[in-house]
Amino acid sequence: MPVAGLRRLPVCFTPSPAVKRFDLTLPTPAENLACDEALLCQCEETGGDEILRFWEPVQPFVVVGYANAVASEVNAAACQSAGVPIFRRCSGGGTVLQGAGCLNYALILRLTETGPRATITGTNQFVMERNRLALQSLLAGPVRIQGHTDLTLGPLKFSGNAQRRRRRYLLFHGTFLLRFDLDLIERCLAMPSRQPDYRASRPHRDFLTCLDLAPEAVKSALGQAWGAGPEAAELPHERMEPLIRRYASREWNFRF
Repeated sequence: MPVAGLRRLPVCFTPSPAVKRFDLTLPTPAENLACDEALLCQCEETGGDEILRFWEPVQPFVVVGYANAVASEVNAAACQSAGVPIFRRCSGGGTVLQGAGCLNYALILRLTETGPRATITGTNQFVMERNRLALQSLLAGPVRIQGHTDLTLGPLKFSGNAQRRRRRYLLFHGTFLLRFDLDLIERCLAMPSRQPDYRASRPHRDFLTCLDLAPEAVKSALGQAWGAGPEAAELPHERMEPLIRRYASREWNFRF
């Protein structure tokens, strides 16, 4: 479903000429968050190929959006009791809980002066519509775009997404709930301070759903949708270390 009041932009589904697929899960949340940003920095500095990365966390952790206040978005006491650490990402959007049963992706795309990638709204529509069609190919029920960057099955959300833009490239990344513990989300996250109208103040347990899909099926559908070739991207080691230190620091994660 298009965002109310927004003009629907044309979406081109011709795959980009060179999108490298990168399947890599690093050991810690800080390393995985740093990797997304490091890939963006590498492309921004070198003008490299576009990238589609996949990773699957193994331990539960909270990720707040860049401007989120931890105190208002997270039940910090419950997280501490459950041993769930709190991190902050470089992109906007709301707060999420991740762990085993989540599939993450990250797209590093070139910015353009014209067309859908020229604006934040246009980019949201461009990426989300392509992702929507990829997931629709795997599911019997209707997949919709609701809010700005949510994918839903009926009234229930299964994917949240966000972007960060630089001068030449952008990072667009998100999470798919596949076989995740929704009760843990209910315990660890507060009701968001900002929510889309379609949520209608529903608690997390009544707002979210998991897809009964294997990660490989989702990765295959998205890889095909984005024309991700067999070439693998390289880990930007030299850009990773300072970012890992930042993502592991309390100063960054609890700055708001």
